[in-house]
Amino acid sequence: METKLTIALPKGKLFAPSIELLSQCGFNCAHFSDEARTLVFTDEKNQTSFIICRPTDIPTYVEYGAADLGIVGKDSIMEAGKNLYELVDLKYGYCRFVVAAPRSVLSPDGEYQWKAGLRIATKFPTIAKEFVKRKGLHAEIIKLHGNIELAPRVGLAELIIDIVSTGKTLQENNLVPLEEIGSATARLVVNRASYRLKSEAINHIVSRMKEILQQEGGSP
Repeated sequence: METKLTIALPKGKLFAPSIELLSQCGFNCAHFSDEARTLVFTDEKNQTSFIICRPTDIPTYVEYGAADLGIVGKDSIMEAGKNLYELVDLKYGYCRFVVAAPRSVLSPDGEYQWKAGLRIATKFPTIAKEFVKRKGLHAEIIKLHGNIELAPRVGLAELIIDIVSTGKTLQENNLVPLEEIGSATARLVVNRASYRLKSEAINHIVSRMKEILQQEGGSP
């Protein structure tokens, strides 16, 4: 039975902690980089290949079986809506989904007057649509790919929905969080077919990750 694994790793802020965790699991990640032109790395000893992807693409690579496993933020999982199985909450990469408005439109006591016909800018239209539906609002969702904070300043949208970690970027752009929609951390996800066909190898990784998280004070 095929046991060689392919694991998709995210570029950006989740890359370094993911490499650290995989190294603790026994993988040789000494030469991995998310800035090099090389997009595929191989650990021959552990019969494992690693592909380096944009975080938003990882659910797609795993769903289609191009990767057996992937490490990706819950925010990307929620937005992608792919047919994946989450194996472990890895606890790092914590961030929050928030709805934010310009400070200038708030009342003196800090209240925001919700109204129909809002335009909301976001990189997460699926999550934004769910929020609008739950809130009972009639709003237009405008998808952007970056610099969401710019949208209210130039009149493109009244509100934004974005992920924040410290909130510093919102403050620097005079935006105030109105509501927290949810939170996200990094997750280990698996292709459902791979989980059946390569269960022994995958469960070994899952067990090792859970042991490490418990040793570090997390609760997988």
